Amino acid sequence: MIWDDVGFLLSKNKYSENSLIADFFTKDHGKISGIIFGGTSKKIKNYLQIGNKININYNSKSENRIGYFKIEIQQALSPLYFDNHQKLSCITSAMHLVRLLTAESQKNVNIYDLIKNFYILLKNENWIKDYIFWELELFKILGYHLDFIDLVDKKINGNEITYLSKSSSDKRIVPSFLIDKNKTSEDLKTLLSGLKLIGDYLEKTVLKDNNLNQPLSRLQFISTLK
Repeated sequence: MIWDDVGFLLSKNKYSENSLIADFFTKDHGKISGIIFGGTSKKIKNYLQIGNKININYNSKSENRIGYFKIEIQQALSPLYFDNHQKLSCITSAMHLVRLLTAESQKNVNIYDLIKNFYILLKNENWIKDYIFWELELFKILGYHLDFIDLVDKKINGNEITYLSKSSSDKRIVPSFLIDKNKTSEDLKTLLSGLKLIGDYLEKTVLKDNNLNQPLSRLQFISTLK
């Protein structure tokens, strides 16, 4: 089985002294794992920054055996943010989340396009808020639709509106921007609260049932914002 495609690097790990095993999310083949021989060499290693867009030639003897990649850089996206630790950490978080939640070899153009749009939102002034909604859109595409308006009770005190989760065991304040997307003035503390709330939802409704854990890189990203 031989094919050519383009994809975003989701993860990489050492396979042998000179080789890596890597995961890409590709346009026409979805998430694919494979070996990159010589992947630890200085030349190839420079290409293999998490989130970079790579031209891929994939070769496997059968569908049931892991294949190997020949690669060529198409767009070095991550190096654009080497001087911005928060955004670089966000890239790793986003790619690892896609890797964790997607199935192998299942084409999904919506997810591929969502990854492309991720790099557009990084240029926005309110990129943290936009990233939060990017995560929610990823969940929605994968069938885990989280509509907070159905999960909260509204409490009105004069001119102030507070949203509380309906959970009887865990009454928590839900940031209003998760209810009203047009709300623009959000401080960092509120945005962090939103990220943590979504992480808790991910743990309880998706990961726990599948014996999975929230990516460490997502927690590290949140730490960079504090």
